[in-house]
Amino acid sequence: QVQLVEAGGGLVQTGGSLRLSCAASGGTASSYTMGWFRQAPGKEREFVAGISTTGSSTDYASFVKGRFTISRDNAKNTVYLQMNSLKPEDTAVYYCATAASIAAMTRGSTGSWGQGTQVTVSS
Repeated sequence: QVQLVEAGGGLVQTGGSLRLSCAASGGTASSYTMGWFRQAPGKEREFVAGISTTGSSTDYASFVKGRFTISRDNAKNTVYLQMNSLKPEDTAVYYCATAASIAAMTRGSTGSWGQGTQVTVSS
């Protein structure tokens, strides 16, 4: 099973940007749809963005469309989440995950998970 390690979280002011990365090892990341979820304190984990194996298809939650961009570099076994125009409500632990497809991911059917990286947006 592939192992995932997230990085890039931190503290940023409202309107700022962060770029998260998720490095995969122990498997061939290019074989998996990959994506991002987040979980804020006291809330359920929610889907943020997903990207197909080749990067040709992406999907986003409505609350991040136009602000976040998911991408991947299969040569580096890494997926990225560029987050712009951050808002305090984006504060959460962000997790990277694999899935068989974007549709499966949005249904919550996932495989491997990373340990998460904290993103805090101050107002």
